Amino acid sequence: MHRHHDDEVHEHDRGLSYDLPVLARRRMIRLMAGASLIPLVGCSAEDDTSAASSSSPSPSSSSAASGSTGSTGEASECATIPSETAGPFPGDGSNGVNVLKESGVVRSDITKSFGDSAGGTAEGVPLTITLTVVDAASGCGTPKEGAAVYLWHCDREGKYSLYSDGVTEENYLRGVQETDDKGQVTFKSIFPACYTGRWPHIHFEVYGSLEDATAATSITNTSQLAFPKDVCDTVYATDGYSQSVQELSRLSLETDNIFSDGYDQQLAAVEGSVAEGYTATLTVPV
Repeated sequence: MHRHHDDEVHEHDRGLSYDLPVLARRRMIRLMAGASLIPLVGCSAEDDTSAASSSSPSPSSSSAASGSTGSTGEASECATIPSETAGPFPGDGSNGVNVLKESGVVRSDITKSFGDSAGGTAEGVPLTITLTVVDAASGCGTPKEGAAVYLWHCDREGKYSLYSDGVTEENYLRGVQETDDKGQVTFKSIFPACYTGRWPHIHFEVYGSLEDATAATSITNTSQLAFPKDVCDTVYATDGYSQSVQELSRLSLETDNIFSDGYDQQLAAVEGSVAEGYTATLTVPV
């Protein structure tokens, strides 16, 4: 039986006690970075499926150009993307539902449901998401060609397809792609809502290959992408996002229980407008 999203909202990231081991590990990595770059470059994203600002993106730095924002130096730029919880709505088979083995999940446009589902379309402000997967051990200079990314997020009402009441028969806002020779994947989607207890975000899992992803096995990294506050404010002022305005007013990147210990590697560079749609880019070192 699928559970209502509102009933799961606090379980979505399972709170501070659930994520404490991850937070402690990430803080230790940052402390070690002062002594040596090696722990940062070589650190692994363990506990993928169970672990777990108001800053504007840097407009001119090389990291912003590739999608990474807020980096404070070479060590940060070459650190593995922080591991985060996949939450209770992953759809990767770890919590009942498995969309990864379904024909049609490998796609760029994730705004519509596919296969034998209800065939609905997620409405909202257009958003194009580009992730660039790179090799952290090489100094983040080597693209990871032939890897795969599974990406998913809530709709503009804060509901997750396959799980939330009213959309359990839908599978929109979920998709898989193989990285190209630049290490990139691009998804056409819509801007997600802000719901109770969580800063606006997108979930993603990195796999070693497309074969691994569609077999729902051997996850390499699990993390989340965050959005800048000014962009969220603009989007949430439009029709369909009214509930997000109040929810966002109660939160900040510094108090979110996932991003509060640091979000420099996860804050996307976002450009565009409501009328033309937005693009969000992020570099993902693995």
